[in-house]
Amino acid sequence: MSLSRRKFLTATAATALVSSGGINLPFASGAEKKKKLVLIAGTPSHGPGDHEFNAGVRLLNKCLQGVEGLETVVFLNGYPKDDSALDSADAILCYADGGGNHPLVREKRLERIGKLMAKGVGLMCAHYGVEVPKDLGGPEFKEWIGGYYESLYSCNPMWAPEFKEFPKHPIANGVKPFTIKDEWYFNMRFRDDMKGVTPILFAAPSDAVRNGPYVSPRGPYKHIQEAKGRAEAMMWALERKDGGRGVGFTGGHFHRNWKDDNFRKVVLNALLWICKLDVPADGVKSEVTDAEIGANWDEKGRKK
Repeated sequence: MSLSRRKFLTATAATALVSSGGINLPFASGAEKKKKLVLIAGTPSHGPGDHEFNAGVRLLNKCLQGVEGLETVVFLNGYPKDDSALDSADAILCYADGGGNHPLVREKRLERIGKLMAKGVGLMCAHYGVEVPKDLGGPEFKEWIGGYYESLYSCNPMWAPEFKEFPKHPIANGVKPFTIKDEWYFNMRFRDDMKGVTPILFAAPSDAVRNGPYVSPRGPYKHIQEAKGRAEAMMWALERKDGGRGVGFTGGHFHRNWKDDNFRKVVLNALLWICKLDVPADGVKSEVTDAEIGANWDEKGRKK
């Protein structure tokens, strides 16, 4: 399946912390109810500064404060023991380790999440969170967010793609060309013919990137090498028939990358979009300091 640049640009377009966007005032009679975004951070993994899911979710939550019409609920250290907040959610972010240990796959949670998706709840999965086993979550993720990382079909090299062009889509509002090194996964297992899927971040890996090594397994894979010259989607958006919206984002390995304004903005824009809130024409504005980047890291046996 070819993901040419032309096709990209023409594709169909266990502690809970509760916080609210803006001033939390009682709703006046007839006032529109705020959209609720639930952000789920995975349990600690990898070394310091990598896969900082708890710190990353807290940082994104901080950047969303003040967004009119939005309230957020944050769950740290994995899927919540009490997940009743999901019943009233308009959208969910899952930024966590994936595979067979994926928070939305474990303990028969696919059925639980599936019922929410059928109601039109939005879903965004980030980094390792886009990977699920092909026979346990694969078909569901294709329906819910448009695609997923399939082991030995997709690959996960460390590289710095150049994001030069963007589709006319609210998630791309205000995002300027940028390049940044991360563990950008590509060759996702998308819906057939990319039906309903709009690539947001895409670039063509060099032959050297395709030739590996990848992070794990190190590869290279023949089918990845044979697709040389083809642009690959590393963030994508989906409008579902049930009325919900889905987003996959394969970056997010290095915590320091949240300091980059465009890297951060495209994710914040996506979080508003899956909630069905209007994304500002110039995107979500936010600032992150070095001190904030260094805050809230998991204890992983070494100093930050």
